[in-house]
Amino acid sequence: MKLHWQLVRLKLKETFTISYGAYSYREAIIITLSHNGISGYGECTAIDYYGIQSKDLIASLVRIQSQIEKQNIEHPALFYTFLKLHHVSTFLTSALDCAYWDLFGKLEHKNFLTLNNISYSTLPESSFTISIAPIEKQIEKINALNWQKFKVKCNICNFNSIEALLNTEKEIALDANGSFSIEDCKLLEDTSLAERLHYIEQPMPVGYSNYIQLNASKKANWMADEDCQEKESLSQLISHYRTINIKLVKVGGLTPALELIREAKKNNFKIMMGCMTESTVGISAGAVLTPFADYVDLDGANLIANDLADGTTIDKGKILLSEKPGLGICMK
Repeated sequence: MKLHWQLVRLKLKETFTISYGAYSYREAIIITLSHNGISGYGECTAIDYYGIQSKDLIASLVRIQSQIEKQNIEHPALFYTFLKLHHVSTFLTSALDCAYWDLFGKLEHKNFLTLNNISYSTLPESSFTISIAPIEKQIEKINALNWQKFKVKCNICNFNSIEALLNTEKEIALDANGSFSIEDCKLLEDTSLAERLHYIEQPMPVGYSNYIQLNASKKANWMADEDCQEKESLSQLISHYRTINIKLVKVGGLTPALELIREAKKNNFKIMMGCMTESTVGISAGAVLTPFADYVDLDGANLIANDLADGTTIDKGKILLSEKPGLGICMK
């Protein structure tokens, strides 16, 4: 097996603003694993507020390249066990794990759903993310787009703005990126506004001392993002969050995401499949788990101007899942 990687700059169609900062591009690493002339692809994005930098990811790849290339082609679960021994970031583990699933499926001439006995009749629609801006600009953008579901970024809890968003008659969720106070959350979870929102993602800064203040039995559908990193964290979240956001780079790839989904379902959590700013490489990987999802936020490739691949696409929210072998990814 051969390992190759490429550092690329994903150009956003417009500046994207969240509570952590404003961005016009993202750096991403595209992983290629090849065997007998067949290639599988994975992706991870450098995220400054997670402390993930491209130079560190590349240094890790250099360190483990020879060990990866010595691996025999076996089931992806065994490859993931090997990756865990090397203690690299979940972002890089995810890119390698996904690339291996893509390669393995292509070599077996089977897609991910077939390999994992996953079936579905319908898939939930994806939301489109609206970045932080004056409420008038956010509503103008929502009304101009032919999507039904929107996740609106915010950095303050403004009840008048929430009411205005809900009056668009679209399906609205909020992503606070940790910007709400305890007082904001206490007020919001008792209001009818909270019931009308599909979910409120990561309302407060990460940590038990914050989310212990949330009450999952009240009106808000609180969703854990950074507060849910692995299946071991679920037991502490049960009374406080109803929903978890699974991003492959956050949990380490498709293999651990399958385990997290199984455990979350046992504990009656709802599930969202989410993403970073990613090309179709990353989106195609996340999309294969949407049969398990209650919510989907896989609009990453729709936000960039220089997509790198063909595969699963999101068309005005509709998930057009590739049925090709592996993850269905083909580089342009």
